[in-house]
Amino acid sequence: MDDFSGKIAVVTGGGTGMGRALCEALAAANCHIALCDVSEDAMQETKALCAALSDVSVSTHLCDVSIEADLLRFQQEVASIHGESIHLLFNNAGIGGGGGFVAGDRDEWEKTFAVCWYGVYYGCRAFLPMLLKSDEGHIVNTSSINGFWASLGPTVPHTAYAAAKFAVKGFSEALINDLRLNAPHIQVSVVMPGHIGTSIAINSGKILGHTPPLDMSADEVRVVRERFMKQPGPMTEMMMNLSDDQLRDAMHQRGIDFRDNAPMSATDAAAVILDGVRASSSARASSRAASPPRWPRPSSRPPSTTATRPSWSRSVAAWARPCPDSRSRSSSRPTPIGAGDACRRPTPRIPA
Repeated sequence: MDDFSGKIAVVTGGGTGMGRALCEALAAANCHIALCDVSEDAMQETKALCAALSDVSVSTHLCDVSIEADLLRFQQEVASIHGESIHLLFNNAGIGGGGGFVAGDRDEWEKTFAVCWYGVYYGCRAFLPMLLKSDEGHIVNTSSINGFWASLGPTVPHTAYAAAKFAVKGFSEALINDLRLNAPHIQVSVVMPGHIGTSIAINSGKILGHTPPLDMSADEVRVVRERFMKQPGPMTEMMMNLSDDQLRDAMHQRGIDFRDNAPMSATDAAAVILDGVRASSSARASSRAASPPRWPRPSSRPPSTTATRPSWSRSVAAWARPCPDSRSRSSSRPTPIGAGDACRRPTPRIPA
């Protein structure tokens, strides 16, 4: 859709970061919003920011997206406030953590995976009936650059988050054809952000039950120090020379720097995402208007094989179409992928 005015959007993780920025951008576009988060205070801040931009309806809902019952309750609350249909679903909520599968904490691993993957899956399950009732809809699932590469570098395990983000990417791309066949009025995109200026590094620890860095006990500082000292390189020497208080300060500053010194702000990321939603609508209209290319029909092929060429032509045209917002893989700019506008995907081989 190229116009959000009067539409209804659901945004998970809307209390901070990209979720808050999406809510602000949607409110400025006169779109009604239902947002959820695990922090009531954060949601109220988001609601106040939206109210300063527009008089659209903004409802807030406490919800842990890793728990299906919470999302089903959220959906029922949205239906009672905003009506039986929605137009936009942003499965944005996410946390970091659960890096080590071999030596890490299992509960932390599973919580991270549940928020980042099941939050998307449960969100789609809960709100698909409301999207089906709309005249047009769009699902936007947030994956990550770690949905391309399951690594933060050779010295840091990064399994739960990366596995979840790969799942989100694969699921979203598979939905493109499923929706085309069974709900053609709904489109889907997956966003692959790099380093965006959000509070995910700070908020994740709160959700996972970690002690805030400045309040860490001596034993907790020792565990952190030992973890860093196992990493080869200059980090080991630096950890050896820091006092406990200096290490606490360094860990606290690390989360702040991630938020404040990112190469791209959450506001800019939200603008890219919404521009991608608008562009996918235009691309779909253009692809419907254009005639699919015809493949040459070799005389050696049987009629039953060559008869499938027009449908394969449409598939290749969709998969190979360049994405207008694509950037190099090292970019932090989030690239929306979906709704027939594929980015960085090879042209599939045509079967013989």
